[in-house]
Amino acid sequence: MGGMAARYRPIVDTAALRDRLTVAPVATLGTTDADGRPHLVPVCFATLPDGRLISAVDHKPKRTVALRRLEHVRVNPAVSLLVQHYEDDWEALWWVRVDGQAQVVDEPGREGLLEALVAKYAAYVARPPAGPAIVIRVERLTGWSARP
Repeated sequence: MGGMAARYRPIVDTAALRDRLTVAPVATLGTTDADGRPHLVPVCFATLPDGRLISAVDHKPKRTVALRRLEHVRVNPAVSLLVQHYEDDWEALWWVRVDGQAQVVDEPGREGLLEALVAKYAAYVARPPAGPAIVIRVERLTGWSARP
C-alpha cells in the first residue's frame, strides 16, 4: 500500500474541486455548538450561481424544524462541508472539503435561493424545501484524489 500512497495527491485545481462539488449528491455538514462540540449531519446541497452553497430544511420527517445545525450556525457561523466518493476500486476515491462562513436564511429571505436545490434534486420539484436554508460562503476549498 505504501507504493500506491505516493500517487495520491491533493487536488489544487479549484475548478476541479467545484466540479466534484456539483456532481456530489450528498455531503456531511460540520458545525459546532456553543461549547465547541462538533456536530455532523448528512445534507443535500447545491451550488448557487455566485459560488455559495445552499442546504435547506426539507419535508423529510423530523421531530422539529428547530434543528441543531441551524442553532449552531447562528451561534458559530464557521462550518465545514465534506463530500466524498468511495468505490471498492481505491484508485477512484476522492473527497472535497469546503470551509466557510454560513448563515441561516429564514423563509422570507429564501426567494431566489431554492432554484439550485430544485434543479439538482428531483424530489424537490414537486415539494421544495419549506424550512430555513443554510447558505455557505466558501472561504477555502481543499481536496484529495487517488487520480489527478
